[in-house]
Amino acid sequence: MITISILGLDQYVVGHYSGENTAKLAKLFETSPDNIVFYAPESFLFHDGVEQTSWNTLIRVSAPSKYRKLQDLVAKYLLGTMEGVTIHCAVEFTYYQESDRYEKINKEYPRFITDANMVAVEDEEEEPVDPDELYEGNIFADFEKAQKAAEKEKPENPAKKCEEGCDCDHDSDEPCCDDESCECHHDHHGKHSAK
Repeated sequence: MITISILGLDQYVVGHYSGENTAKLAKLFETSPDNIVFYAPESFLFHDGVEQTSWNTLIRVSAPSKYRKLQDLVAKYLLGTMEGVTIHCAVEFTYYQESDRYEKINKEYPRFITDANMVAVEDEEEEPVDPDELYEGNIFADFEKAQKAAEKEKPENPAKKCEEGCDCDHDSDEPCCDDESCECHHDHHGKHSAK
């Protein structure tokens, strides 16, 4: 497997570059496109404390040692095709013995995800937000709904309510409710305290 790591370049640019160049690189390496993968870490190159992303790019090619003979050709291709996406570019090659690589390929699944076998996940379409448009809805709607639900769940305390049909202005000797906690806020205490 040939792994081409690109540091100091936006991941989406590397993805696009990979799509345009994998087949061409496979021809240069005299191998199948299935033997080439790109690695695009979320990386930044810095020089003297200043980020160099898209200004300076480092490409690292890791390949079996049998491809060493094609190194000059591949380096020239990579440097030439990166001109449109970076200002300065360097390519470094590292090689390994094929016997040093181990892999397990699950035959129940395709070797790679492609446009043809990718599962499409549809996002809900959202209306575009105009930053200059004022929101005229109730931003507290969810809060008010939760508050009403919480109030419905509160247990009722019968001592805090007047008895049904009571107008609280009668001259009865019996109080209609607990005068200290009555919700009608009338002064029952004065009426009945003469007892």
